[in-house]
Amino acid sequence: MKTTKLYLALVLAGILFLSCNKTKSSSEGNNTPATAAVEKREIWTKEQANSWYAKQPWLVGSNYNPSTAINQLEMWQEETFDPKRIDEELGWAEQIGMNTMRVYLHDLLHKDDAEGLYKRMNIFLEIADKHHIKILFVLFDSCWDPFPESGKQRAPKPHVHNSGWVQSPGQKALQDETQYPRLEKYVKETVTHFKEDQRILGWDVWNEPDNMTGPSYEKVEIANKVDLVYTLLGKVFKWARESNPSQPLTSGVWAGDWTEANLKPIFKLQLDQSDVISFHCYDKPKDFLKRINELKRYGKPMLCTEYMARPNGSTFEGFLPIAKENKIAMINWGLVDGKSQTKYSWDSWTKKYDAEPQLWFHEVFHTDGTPYKKSETDLIKKMTSEANDK
Repeated sequence: MKTTKLYLALVLAGILFLSCNKTKSSSEGNNTPATAAVEKREIWTKEQANSWYAKQPWLVGSNYNPSTAINQLEMWQEETFDPKRIDEELGWAEQIGMNTMRVYLHDLLHKDDAEGLYKRMNIFLEIADKHHIKILFVLFDSCWDPFPESGKQRAPKPHVHNSGWVQSPGQKALQDETQYPRLEKYVKETVTHFKEDQRILGWDVWNEPDNMTGPSYEKVEIANKVDLVYTLLGKVFKWARESNPSQPLTSGVWAGDWTEANLKPIFKLQLDQSDVISFHCYDKPKDFLKRINELKRYGKPMLCTEYMARPNGSTFEGFLPIAKENKIAMINWGLVDGKSQTKYSWDSWTKKYDAEPQLWFHEVFHTDGTPYKKSETDLIKKMTSEANDK
C-alpha cells in the first residue's frame, strides 16, 4: 500500500512538473505572461501611450505601395508579390533617413489565402527590418473603388491618380452582416498572429472611414455608407483590442472640424478608441499647426499618417520643421512613382491629363530611384539625422 501511494505521488508530481514547464515554455515562447490571454486589453492611457512613444525615434516615412503594384491586392497576392523590388525601394527610403512605412492590407487577401498572406507579410517585415523601418499596417479603407475583386488586377488608366485602388471591405460585404464574422476572423487572426512583433509599429484599423470618394466613385456609393461604417468601426476596434496587441491601435481623422464642440460622431469614435492619435493634413503649414493644436487636448502622441500634396501647399519644407518641434510622427503619401500614379492630382478624375504634371502631387522618387526633388530628400535626410543620429 505504501509503495502504491508513493508511486501515485511521484506520478502526480511528474504531471504537475510537466504542466508547469509547459505553461512556462508557452509563456516564454509568446514573450508574454501566461495570463495575458485572459487579460482585457484596455485603451491606452496617456501615460501608457507617451511611455511607448518615448521609446521611438522621430518617426518619418511614407505610405508605401511598391511601384509594381496598382493597389493592396496586387502588392500582396502571391503572383505579384515582389520582394526584390520592395527591398530596393525600402533601401532608397533608408538612405534618406526614413524609418517607418504605412502599408495597407485587405480582407480579401485573408479570405483567399491567410497562411500565404502571413508568410508574405513576414517576408516583407524581414525586408523592412533589414532597412531599420517599422510598419504601420492598415486593416480597412473607405477610399476609391468600392467593388474590390481578388485575382488579376486591371491596368492603370493613363494619367489618373489611384485608378485601381480598392476599398476594404467592399460595398457588398459592408452591407451584408453575414460577412461580418469573416471580417472579425480577419482582424483577430491577423492582429493575434503579429501581436508581439516588434517590427510592427502599430495597427491603423480603418483609413478615412467616412470618405465618400468624391467624384471618383460617389455616383455608386450607397447613401448609408457612413452609418454602416460607423457601426462596423466600433466592432473593428473591439476585435483588434481583444487580440491583445502589444502595439497601439489608431484610426486617423482626416477632414472637417476637430474641436471638441463640433466633433462628428465618427471622429469622436476614432479619437476616443485610439491608443495614439493619428490624423491627415493636405493643407498649408498654418492649417497643419491648427490641426495639431486641435488634437493636443488628448495628451497623447500624434502621428500625421498622410500629408504632402505639393500643389496644395502641403510640403516637406513646410511641415517637417513644425512636426519636429511638436514631436509629431510624419508619414507622407507616396514613396516611388509607379502603377498607382499618385504623382497626378486628385482632379485627374475630372480633368484630362496627357503628360506628367510639371509639379508632382505625391511621391518622393522616380521609378529608377532618383529623387523627384533632391532638395526634398536632402532636407529629410538632414532633419532625420539631426533628430535620430545621437
